[in-house]
Amino acid sequence: MSAEMETNIVAVERVKEYSEKEQEAEWRLPGASIPEGWPLEGRVEFRGYSLRYRDDMDLVLRNITITINGGEKVGIVGRTGAGKSSLTLGLFRINEAAEGQILIDGVDIASIGLHDLRFKVTIIPQDPVLFSGSLRMNLDPFEQYSDEEVWRSLELSHLKAFVSTLPDKLHHECAEGGENLSVGQRQLVCLSRALLRRSKILVLDEATAAVDLETDCLIQTTIRKQFEGCTVLTIAHRLNTIMDYTRVIVLERGEIVECGAPGALLQAKGPFYNMAKDAGLV
Repeated sequence: MSAEMETNIVAVERVKEYSEKEQEAEWRLPGASIPEGWPLEGRVEFRGYSLRYRDDMDLVLRNITITINGGEKVGIVGRTGAGKSSLTLGLFRINEAAEGQILIDGVDIASIGLHDLRFKVTIIPQDPVLFSGSLRMNLDPFEQYSDEEVWRSLELSHLKAFVSTLPDKLHHECAEGGENLSVGQRQLVCLSRALLRRSKILVLDEATAAVDLETDCLIQTTIRKQFEGCTVLTIAHRLNTIMDYTRVIVLERGEIVECGAPGALLQAKGPFYNMAKDAGLV
């Protein structure tokens, strides 16, 4: 009984922790004006943007100032701890800005509700998130799309053949966290979800770091074809996946140290060249 009590008290501690946790910003902001169909272009602008995780901590991003035009494919690279993932945390307002602004198509993201922001920007994370429930629910939780559209997204993400072999097909029951699917399949489910939503801005947070090279190649090929007119921000684990991108941003200690076309950065023989050399690409 004593051991069971000690185990169960963890739940009480967890509830206490959540009740004391600082709340996020408003989910919907009444009166916030967003243009119809926003974002139409997918232009992302960082203006003197800085970020810290807590008030008593140092800045993890410092004075990030850059404009990413609509339709650009931009790779974000850097050593561990350089601040790559912090950029995406700021873009989704998981953490609020310490200084500066992020604008999407001219709209300051701090001036709109979290629902309006996160519903319009899609991310394929490094750790794919699946919920216990049907496969269809995981792909289309708000039931916005028809079965035909869902099957089309599965076909484009190279999952149609696998789902067709399942006894319940789209109604296949996913275990919590997608434990009854492989890591690669979970990642492709996240890709299917992104293909369904067709957001103007797609973020890949080291999305292919945990999958094999073949699955990585499938994901990259699909993204290049299906998100051709969209803005794609890729936090790159494998540099070869971003060598044909429009631009590469190199971060060091939370600051931009290089930015330009991959070929130009290789010729400059700076930090990006050294990373490419370590990866055996030059």
